[in-house]
Amino acid sequence: MASPIVVMGVSGSGKSTVGAALAQRLRVPFADADDFHPEANIEKMSAGHPLDDDDRHPWLESIGQWLAQHSDGGVMSCSALKRKYRDQLRTHCADVEFLHLAGTLEVIGRRQASRPGHFMPPALLASQFETLEALEPDERGIAIDVDNSIDAIIETYVQSTESDNRTE
Repeated sequence: MASPIVVMGVSGSGKSTVGAALAQRLRVPFADADDFHPEANIEKMSAGHPLDDDDRHPWLESIGQWLAQHSDGGVMSCSALKRKYRDQLRTHCADVEFLHLAGTLEVIGRRQASRPGHFMPPALLASQFETLEALEPDERGIAIDVDNSIDAIIETYVQSTESDNRTE
């Protein structure tokens, strides 16, 4: 039985693009966590203000419910920046796996600058890096450098799950 996968990372790391391509490769449903934000969160981020944990809680609950509904396989793109956010998702679906799209502020900043019209302004990227907590050894998942092609990221992830080399 497949586990749902959360493609995580800061804004501009390629979560939606990689997540959609990974779901297509695995032939499972895909959802983008941005679509689960209440309007108040979008307005707050659009105004240049980072979300706080109170803002994120109901959003993460909705994402966790989607993961539980897709416990036999699905891909969700979601920042999941803090361990406690990932823990909240695990309360809904204990076997969720994480694919962390990791990169430097410079690389991701360049990528984000090429995305006009996204509700997350580039000025908030630094705050996302400050918030980001890497996967811990007891979390199911793998970190892959975003400075690879989408195909290479997906292939690395698929190979890691087939060889069971990911962090358990």
